[in-house]
Amino acid sequence: MIHSFKTLKIPFLLLLGFCIHLTSLAQKSGIDNLKYVDLRVGNVGQLLEPTRPTIQLPNQMIRMYPERKDYLDDQISSFPLIVVSHRLGQAFSIKPSVNPVTAAGWKQKLAYDHDLEVTQPWYYSTYLVDDEVTVEFTPGKKTGIFRFEFLEKASKSLLFNLYNEGEGSWKFISGNEIVATEIYHGDIPVYLYGIFSENGKAGILQNEKISPEQTIKGKNAKAWISFPDNKNGKIELKYAVSYISPEQAKKNFETELKSTGFEELKKKGEKAWSDAINQIQVEGGTEGQKRSFYSSLYRTYERMVDISEDNQYYSGFDKKIHQSNRPFYVDDWTWDTYLAHHPLRIILNPAQEEDMLNSFVSMYDQSGWLPTFPVLFGDHACMNGFHSSVTFLDGYRKGLRNFDISKAYSGMYKNATEATMLPWRNGPKCELDDIYRTKGYFPALRKDEKETVKLVDPFEKRQAVAVTLGGSYDDWAVGELAKDLGKKEDYKTFSARALNYKNLWSSEKNMFMPKDSKGAWIPIDPKFDGGMGGREFYDENNGYTYKWQVQHDISGLIGLMGGKKQFENGLDQLYREDLGRSKYEFWGKFPDATGLVGQYSMGNEPSFHIPYLYNFTDAPWKTQKRIRFLLDVWFKDNIFGIPGDEDGGGMTAFVVFSSMGFYPITPGRPEYTIGSPVFEKVSIALPNGKQFKVIANHSSVVNKYIQSAKFDGKVLNVPTFTHDQLVAGGTLELEMGPKPNKNWGLGK
Repeated sequence: MIHSFKTLKIPFLLLLGFCIHLTSLAQKSGIDNLKYVDLRVGNVGQLLEPTRPTIQLPNQMIRMYPERKDYLDDQISSFPLIVVSHRLGQAFSIKPSVNPVTAAGWKQKLAYDHDLEVTQPWYYSTYLVDDEVTVEFTPGKKTGIFRFEFLEKASKSLLFNLYNEGEGSWKFISGNEIVATEIYHGDIPVYLYGIFSENGKAGILQNEKISPEQTIKGKNAKAWISFPDNKNGKIELKYAVSYISPEQAKKNFETELKSTGFEELKKKGEKAWSDAINQIQVEGGTEGQKRSFYSSLYRTYERMVDISEDNQYYSGFDKKIHQSNRPFYVDDWTWDTYLAHHPLRIILNPAQEEDMLNSFVSMYDQSGWLPTFPVLFGDHACMNGFHSSVTFLDGYRKGLRNFDISKAYSGMYKNATEATMLPWRNGPKCELDDIYRTKGYFPALRKDEKETVKLVDPFEKRQAVAVTLGGSYDDWAVGELAKDLGKKEDYKTFSARALNYKNLWSSEKNMFMPKDSKGAWIPIDPKFDGGMGGREFYDENNGYTYKWQVQHDISGLIGLMGGKKQFENGLDQLYREDLGRSKYEFWGKFPDATGLVGQYSMGNEPSFHIPYLYNFTDAPWKTQKRIRFLLDVWFKDNIFGIPGDEDGGGMTAFVVFSSMGFYPITPGRPEYTIGSPVFEKVSIALPNGKQFKVIANHSSVVNKYIQSAKFDGKVLNVPTFTHDQLVAGGTLELEMGPKPNKNWGLGK
């Protein structure tokens, strides 16, 4: 892992010694938790997108997984040389063929046997049962190696294709050397340089005809290479990818692969993952809980990815090449990741999080806006809210300083005052935003009204209640950072706007309800109205989920509901409330609301913090009960083990935190609320050389309730501790039992 020694203020040799000590400790004790990482967990989605068995180094550019529908599919259509973005495309397709090269070969799918497939974070192998070919892959940072083993007397060919509809090219520049370009997302060239282990006979597919030409350029460009004289049946392709230039692709190759073979690259990958996964050691718990935990931890390293190459990077935010001695990270969906993913990284690798926040600042420099979903091609306007503001505040308040906080604040302020809040839209504000900023809520349409604002997405709608609640949290973040930076007037303005959520609270309905532009309530059924996904008023979930979307002012929300007891009763009812219709009908409109327990939706991000809200009532034991139940029911260690879109670490960070026994319920406040650890002991090796420990004596499947607690030996009777206590190497010690201690956690 790369650390900022300046920021951490740790001498280099001391930090190096710490890393060596951590690795040797795991080796000496025989505790290598890589055995618990199963890439297949969640590979079949209950309703939505499955997880992918992503083979890559932690947070690095080259990612690969076989192209297929999901784990149930017994055919692979191709292998990408690079997954450019999580669920947003890939580049350069390769697949083996044992038949004479014909146009039909590119359409052929490859049957495989699930039980003969090996998926590890650093290594992939599968056996193609019809063709009797073994395919292996191992990744570098900007490079990868594919290895194909054919039957000795079989025809041996590799077929190349493009994934995107734009222009691309393939060129063989010698018997064993290939270069290529694929245009991603309409205007971004991705460059490839590769070398085969053997000389072959190459050609192209042009107008559905096989040709011995060595170059092809255009849409759907296809190429092939055959190895008729190969005796041992093994063919290797070592390659590198660049977003900068063909020359840089070759340089990436020479830097990483020139003197490195398959087994050595594989061994380096295993060590990189061992360092990452073994940073957290656990004792106790079941084998299934360990598999769920460490498989979730692996997922949190899929994104963001470092696309820097030799102190330079391509930015889709201004379509230019930039020089920088710091990594530039892309591929982040902040609506998903601000809740738990970024906070987890702040603990495990604060220097890397600083580089990511610095990347956000650079994106603001280059585009004029802070990003919402920063990907390779720029800001992919998606979902709602400016939650990068919350992420900046959270990092700053947890001690991160190695980025320009003044410029970050400027971007936060600009987004909050000049940008449109409309879902799935980037750019300047519109008339709906002016209503939010003057009247304190985002206006909705009545059921019989037609949309008149052209900027509104016809499918995503206004999401008026969700936008108001998310905007209140984002405004709170701007105000809190303004306070920390001594900007008193801004703090006054935005702390008032942070209370905008109250403007949509209906005491009659005991729910957040929509208003029209004139301030009149719009009568709706908050369970089911609002069109597909409830998007006219909410977003992907109904009013029962959004009733709790006030993480930044929980005490204010309790006040709206009439006090702690009413708040607690409302939480109880959430898990018991009937859908009011069949699941078939409900999911036909709310397919994202998966992992249902009553009206609670475990499978969608806005629900993550809700079970922890009992800690703000006189019944913290109910948080312990709910968390254990939700982890056990919805996060099993099997192919169905993710209840919704996992979103590349956005959801599994919740599993990591909750399994360890604590959670960052309000990113932006440097503290954690306590749940119920599934393990008897958790040790996090912190980059400052210290260890944070959670000891849960007698914890088990049955013993899930906290009987008493200490922090650093002192009695703790509140369900919370601070980030400073964590990074100081504190120890949270819990006594666990089978029945709730209803008096624990009620201290002030």
